[in-house]
Amino acid sequence: MKIGEQALYLAQLKGLSKSEAMEKIKFWFKRLEMETWWNKKVEDLSKGMSQKLQFVTTVLHEPKLIILDEPFSGLDPLNANLIKDEIFGLAQRGSTVIFSTHRMEQVEEICDHIVLVNLGKKVLDGSVQDIKQQFKENKFSITLSSTPTDLISHVFKIEEHKGKELIVKINEGYKSNDVLSYFLNDNHTIESFKEILPSLNEIFISLVESTNATTRAFQKI
Repeated sequence: MKIGEQALYLAQLKGLSKSEAMEKIKFWFKRLEMETWWNKKVEDLSKGMSQKLQFVTTVLHEPKLIILDEPFSGLDPLNANLIKDEIFGLAQRGSTVIFSTHRMEQVEEICDHIVLVNLGKKVLDGSVQDIKQQFKENKFSITLSSTPTDLISHVFKIEEHKGKELIVKINEGYKSNDVLSYFLNDNHTIESFKEILPSLNEIFISLVESTNATTRAFQKI
C-alpha cells in the first residue's frame, strides 16, 4: 500500500471527509518534509520515516487527547526536533499529550507533569519543577573572578573545585546567603552563583535502585 493512500484511508476512518483528509495530509506532509513520499510503499520506509508517518496519521484529525509512545525512536536529531516542536504546538492549541519514554532528558525538556513507573507501579508523580525541588541536595555552583585557595568553612563543603568554579554543598542550618557572605567577606568577586538541581535521570535511578533494593530485601525475608 502506498503511503498517501494509507494516510487518506486512516484519516477517513477518523471521521474526516475525503476532501478534508486530503487537505490535512498535504498540510502535514509539507510541514514535516514528506511531500515526495506519497507514492512510496509502506514496506520501503525506514524506522524514522515510519515514525513520522505514524505521527501524522495520529494528529491530522486534531484529537483533544494524544498518546505518544516513544515518538522519537529511530529519528535523527533534526527530525526529533521537528516532531518535538509539533508536540509543543499541539499542546499550545489545546490538546492533552500523554508522552511515554525511557529518555529522561526528553521528559525534562517536554513535559509539565510526570509520572515515574517502575515494575508496573507508580513511584513518583508531580510537576517537573516540584519534583526537582523535592530532591534537591543544597548544591550550588559558584564562579569567582580568580582561583580560590585555602577555603575552610563551616557553612559548606566543597564537592568539586575546577579552577575558578566551585561546586559546594551547604551544611544543614545554613542558607545560600551565608555562602555568598563567606566569599564576599573574604574579598572575592562573584561572577556567577546558581543552584544545581538533580536531573530527572538522577532522580529516576535513585528511586528505582531504592525500590529494587526494597523488593530484594522483601524476597529474602
